[in-house]
Amino acid sequence: MKIIICDDQAIIRDGLELLLRLDREIEVVGKAGDGAAALELVERHRPDLVLMDLKMPGMNGVEATRRLRDRFHGTKVLILTTFDDDEWLFDVLRAGADGYLLKDTPRADVIKAVKGTVAGKTFMDPTVAGRVLQQAMGSPAAPSSFITERISDREVEVLRLLAAGLSNRDIAQQLHLSEGTVRNYVSAIIAQLGVSDRTQAAILAVRHGLVA
Repeated sequence: MKIIICDDQAIIRDGLELLLRLDREIEVVGKAGDGAAALELVERHRPDLVLMDLKMPGMNGVEATRRLRDRFHGTKVLILTTFDDDEWLFDVLRAGADGYLLKDTPRADVIKAVKGTVAGKTFMDPTVAGRVLQQAMGSPAAPSSFITERISDREVEVLRLLAAGLSNRDIAQQLHLSEGTVRNYVSAIIAQLGVSDRTQAAILAVRHGLVA
């Protein structure tokens, strides 16, 4: 799999390259110091994934992720940053990031996350994932047409509760449904939204306005 590293600090870029090269399945095809340079490398190499920092001079990671999503649909974006404040987190998830790690993530977990994200899984730092769920439990927001065109109003209710971290049993109790019915709803939501698990569903809820 082909990877591009985007970070404004050369020592971080070089360290990540050395780390990723320990895995024979990973090929680092380019390194960039800002978002604009990363987009040029993506245009040239069409990588499977960009390992993206957030705060960088010039084009930051949020804007780079947004533009990458618009132009290169086959390339995943995994955020690796020191910043875990809500503004950066939710902005980049809405921009289309596929996962969010902090730079204190153990080295083996970074490699696992890179390979897993390329395979379609979602990796998020536990504290970050917890805040996504807390946000999902806040005031309801109006979902975008991407959501409403794909799932029913009842499925939107289920998705909102799913994103809040509720189990099928808890959702069933809250909506006065059987657990089997909720299980069917969840399976339909995952299939119709093109995601593979509950974490991806929660991220999609943030990205498309279901979470305030």
